Amino acid sequence: MRYALILPVFWLCYSSAQAQTDTARTQADSTQTDNKKVTLTLGALYSNNANYYGQTAAAPMPYLAASATLQFRSGIYFSGVGYRLLNDSGAAVSATSAGAGIAFKIGKKLAADLSYSHTFFPSNSPFLQAANTDNAAASLKYHYWMTTGVNVDYAFGKQQDVFVTLSTEKAIQLGSIFKGKDLITLTPSVEAVGGTQHFYQTYVQEKKLLGLPLPILSGIPGTSETVTKEATQFDLLSYSFKVPLAYNRAHYMVELAYQLSVLSDKALSGAGDANSFFNCSFYYQF
Repeated sequence: MRYALILPVFWLCYSSAQAQTDTARTQADSTQTDNKKVTLTLGALYSNNANYYGQTAAAPMPYLAASATLQFRSGIYFSGVGYRLLNDSGAAVSATSAGAGIAFKIGKKLAADLSYSHTFFPSNSPFLQAANTDNAAASLKYHYWMTTGVNVDYAFGKQQDVFVTLSTEKAIQLGSIFKGKDLITLTPSVEAVGGTQHFYQTYVQEKKLLGLPLPILSGIPGTSETVTKEATQFDLLSYSFKVPLAYNRAHYMVELAYQLSVLSDKALSGAGDANSFFNCSFYYQF
């Protein structure tokens, strides 16, 4: 019986797009890889706020997301995600993402993933990363008593940004309700994210032209002038602690997850602030 569902999702969270989801992590952000058969994984997620490497937009952005991932025996997969902002009175779909990648093992305990995704944003999208529609990612994970990984994202479009995420997690089995036919797991993890922030400069400039509300980065509150910092160097952006609680069956998984992200003093928005994210998701694998 396989309890781990394969879901390389591009959360805006993601992540991918990954960071919204975490993410789409996603983000996707996949679990374990099974090369024994072709799998199709369908998912649905609710999040209380869009998450971009621990950072948020000026106003809360709760959303729903639907995803699909088709993975072949070779490890090659294709994914698609649709997003609906709950406070968006416009189109039924607030953004869509499509991507492809390959997951493979380098050794007995070392796994790698290479992927590319493109996200389609409307012209007035409130997502932080709307200026960078394309994302190329590479990750390595070492599975031992804990799983430690490094992920590198190259986001490009109107601007170019690089993000590096270092993470470690531990899967804890809490037991079964139906005598081995299911499994309850808790997978706490910590991660540190560093990167550039050109995406935020473009976000601020475009929102100002559209006449939409802006966060006050500096200057006097209430004035019309918005001053942004130069973001040409690589800095530490955030630390995050995640606690996903999952109920697993052979073909589906239900997960509740909480994430606390503390922004560094180098973050262009909310430096030093703590952001909380709550996600509820369901995945079914054929």
